Amino acid sequence: MSDPRRRRPPERALRWVCESLGGGSRVVGLRRLTAGGWHANHALAVADRRGAIRRLVLRRWARPEWRVEDPDFTPQREAAVLELLAGSSVPAPRLVAADPEGAACDVPALLVTQLPGRPPGLPGDMDSFLAQLARAMAGIHELDASKLPAYRTYNDIGAIAAPRWSRRPGLWERAIEAASTAAPPGPRCFIHRDFHPENTLWSRGRLTGVVDWTTGSSGPAAVDAGHMRWNLALTYGLDAADEFLRIAEPAGDQRHWDLVTVLDLVADLDPRDWPRFDLARLERYVGSVVDAG
Repeated sequence: MSDPRRRRPPERALRWVCESLGGGSRVVGLRRLTAGGWHANHALAVADRRGAIRRLVLRRWARPEWRVEDPDFTPQREAAVLELLAGSSVPAPRLVAADPEGAACDVPALLVTQLPGRPPGLPGDMDSFLAQLARAMAGIHELDASKLPAYRTYNDIGAIAAPRWSRRPGLWERAIEAASTAAPPGPRCFIHRDFHPENTLWSRGRLTGVVDWTTGSSGPAAVDAGHMRWNLALTYGLDAADEFLRIAEPAGDQRHWDLVTVLDLVADLDPRDWPRFDLARLERYVGSVVDAG
């Protein structure tokens, strides 16, 4: 496999896991989770010397380019975010061990608890699904953000051009113009920064976890709502995105951050990786936000 995020962790990384849990521990189960972004994620079952099983996730910063392309989003940052979440009601993983420099593992890594559940798929009860997402987001936003780095976009929004795959370049130019204005004033809070359904876990219709905290930041609450809305629109349709907004009622200028978050995605989007249907849905969502102004 050419993608290092999909490879089995090397033995030195598994030894570090066992050493972190105490003498006599051994890995008795290993399963690769979905690879994405910076990380290679593997679910581990580790038996201690008495035979008790702990279920953990090994998160390795395995994509070689991350230090150049995303130097802010480090294992140190995620470890700090998880420590801040540890005493909260937010269902987040707990930090077990950290090797932020990759001194023991092959690459920088965190060892965290594994939460129950799976990504949502198609919810059986959309109203309950959206309400639980909104409650989880509100719980995140209540936490102290004073020790977190400030939110930033991945790209310069004003320098983005209308995507070449679009048949409505004028729509995108209007979106870029609206999003390029100064950020509206408003309170900053603890934000996930990449809050969307695939970063949540569910069991029997109940939200059991919010994961992938590398980008935790201090920023406008509407950023999290914006990320959630374009993902909902893409996966479940415009009605779901609008209903989430009605339930969540995030503070701030939601239209501005709806546009910023989706344009930040489009700047790096390779249309060859996206079905035409998904691109069309994304464009319809942008149109709905632009027209709302």
